[in-house]
Amino acid sequence: MDRNTIVGIAVIFLLFIAWQQVTAPTKAQIAEQKRIQDSIALAEFEADSLAQIALTNDQVATPSPVVESVPDSVQDLQLAASFGVFANAAKGTAQEIVLENELTKATISTKGGAIQSILLKDHYKVYRKDDETLQDTSEVLSLLSDQKNKFEYFLPVANLPAGGVSTADLYYQVERPNKSTVVLKADLGAGRYLAHEYAILPNSYKIDYKLTTKGINTLLSAQDDIQLTWINYLEKIEKNPRIEKMNSALHYKKVGERPGHTSFSGNDEESSKGNPVKWVAASNQFFTTAFITQDQPFSSVELESQTLKDEEEELKRMVSTIAIPFDRGASQSSFEMQIFSGPNEFDRLNSMDMDLEDVIPYGWNIFGTINRWIIRPVFQWLSTFIGNKGIVILFLTLIVKLAVYPLTYRMLYSQSKMQALKPEIEKIKTRLKDDSQKIQMETMKLYREFGANPLGSCFPMVLQLPIWFALYRFFPAAIDFRQEGFLWASDLSSYDEFIRLPFSIPLGFGSHISLFTVLWAITTLIYTYYNSRHMDFSSQPAMKYMQYGMPIFFLGFFNSYSSGLTAYLFFSNVINITQTIVTKEFIINKEKIKAEMEAYRKKPKKKGGFQERLQKALEEQRKIQDQQQKGKKKNGKK
Repeated sequence: MDRNTIVGIAVIFLLFIAWQQVTAPTKAQIAEQKRIQDSIALAEFEADSLAQIALTNDQVATPSPVVESVPDSVQDLQLAASFGVFANAAKGTAQEIVLENELTKATISTKGGAIQSILLKDHYKVYRKDDETLQDTSEVLSLLSDQKNKFEYFLPVANLPAGGVSTADLYYQVERPNKSTVVLKADLGAGRYLAHEYAILPNSYKIDYKLTTKGINTLLSAQDDIQLTWINYLEKIEKNPRIEKMNSALHYKKVGERPGHTSFSGNDEESSKGNPVKWVAASNQFFTTAFITQDQPFSSVELESQTLKDEEEELKRMVSTIAIPFDRGASQSSFEMQIFSGPNEFDRLNSMDMDLEDVIPYGWNIFGTINRWIIRPVFQWLSTFIGNKGIVILFLTLIVKLAVYPLTYRMLYSQSKMQALKPEIEKIKTRLKDDSQKIQMETMKLYREFGANPLGSCFPMVLQLPIWFALYRFFPAAIDFRQEGFLWASDLSSYDEFIRLPFSIPLGFGSHISLFTVLWAITTLIYTYYNSRHMDFSSQPAMKYMQYGMPIFFLGFFNSYSSGLTAYLFFSNVINITQTIVTKEFIINKEKIKAEMEAYRKKPKKKGGFQERLQKALEEQRKIQDQQQKGKKKNGKK
């Protein structure tokens, strides 16, 4: 290589370096190019994310998640686009904060600022292991612990992809002045913040809660309310999910009115129709979580209850859409309420003096009144000096039977009158033979003549029905019987399993045999037989067999019902049989009844009365039939 070639190559090299320096972008140009590339990446990322956003009933909108592999600068741009001024609180690390007292332990997450679970220290959940032993096991009961639950406010902010911000997507800083209180604050910058404050009360199932906002009134779209969405999946807690489902519902109380509720038996929707509401509560059979307002009520509520299928893990899906009043004219505002999450103990709920005890499914109208103010106080009084709840049920049965014994005596006395007339009725049947209508007319005439009322034995039974129906609701609703054992029954609030079957019997019978139910059926058959020995079923022979079919028919229902109720029914039958035998054989004087009826027969009879009107109606019907028969015979001769 000669000298000229070397010089040429050197000149070309120097020119190439000079060209690079001249054409190289400035620092400002490099920054601008990086901004453009980041914007392109952000646009592509948001396009993919927004396509996946689903506006369902469970969430108003969920901003796109931050991908860790994306550079910090891109993350900040993404958060700014999705959250606006709330972007600073949209990133962080979730932590769990625990508040605890003697009765309960609440776990709260710093992401979303909501309660994740409430553990009740003195209550347990019993469930069956999924193994060959079929043994029951227990664990401390926890409420609000389903991962699908939601508790979030939606803050409407213009120019955001989702139309606003959900508080469930924000991360909160922890301020803890003491062990029983925690403040979770989302810093929004420039002195603005959103805060949740929780304070657990000593020896209580109540937690004081306050939502505080500062400086966000000018950020929100024009409206007077903030929407709170509370979604609560009621978990299966009790031994019998079918009965538990029948006693679970959403409750609410409008200001100045009695509480209302969604349907216990199926899907339902309720609305306060714009009226202010004092509290909202989601109740299982024996446990309730309620949001109770303090000085200012909720503006309105919309409730939805969905009953889930038996094979699903939860009982029901409860959705409460609550309008929280918001003062747009103040730079700082707060809303206070109290959270109750605990057992349905009547005295505890009643002491709050806001009708929260109505969530206990004692029944409505007369049945609920009997349970709340008669049966329940008597039961609690007995429980003060009797430790076993099964023995308390026995004494409760004795008290109820003594209270209604005057009605029982009237019924048995009427039956004895009918029994005394049985020989005369047999004579009528022999004389009139197959003329059933004439027999019925003559029998009614005989009853009226001797002052016997065939319905006299029915009216006392009808009058006792309200007590029976009240007790039907009382036993599966009163938490006093929950997991209380008696004899072979381990839980008086649920069915007793005397025998477990390797298969399931349809029609509600289940895979077990309840001994209390079997004993009730047997004693019912015995009582029916003894009570109907002297009854006349000639006019309605099917009734004779129907009365024996009733306890067999109800076996399937009571076999999976509260063993407290079936124990009561068994005790009631035993006492009924005893009262009937003693009253008929030793208290009622049969000779005196005959003499009384004979004296009545000789008295002049007043015109009118139910029996006389009934007899006249039968006679008119008899005349019509006779005329119809004569007409048929004339037509036949023609």
